[in-house]
Amino acid sequence: MTEPLEQRLEKAMAELRSAQEAVERTERELRQASFAVLSSDRAVRATVGPQGELTGIDFLEYKYRDMSPQELAASVLEAASAAREKMNRHVMKAMAPFAEPSSEVPELKGFELDWERIFGPGVLEKDDEDTDRTDGAPPGWRDALGEDGED
Repeated sequence: MTEPLEQRLEKAMAELRSAQEAVERTERELRQASFAVLSSDRAVRATVGPQGELTGIDFLEYKYRDMSPQELAASVLEAASAAREKMNRHVMKAMAPFAEPSSEVPELKGFELDWERIFGPGVLEKDDEDTDRTDGAPPGWRDALGEDGED
């Protein structure tokens, strides 16, 4: 026997209120989030805020003194880009449950988000923490400088 319309509406409203509260909690958490990432040469740490904005740059262990301007710029860009991707993945993971269909109310189908369109293709790649780099290839920024990573 099917559930009466009134009970289905009550369930849907309760689910909606619960989802709204969860979204508000998630938004509050995301507003406070930040990520810091070291460049692969460990010369720079970049920190980004909740919208991927650059909020800090630290030059570590005076390594910048021995770097060319191009090397230093590449390290800054690498760390900032990696931190921004980390924040994007964090937002994606935090918001993903809200796109899922409701288990309680089948009429609430959820919605699809095109994360790649929102954040760019890098957000769908495996995170550095998910996998270790084993191919021995130098970081992309070294290629841009025409360096092979050997001293």
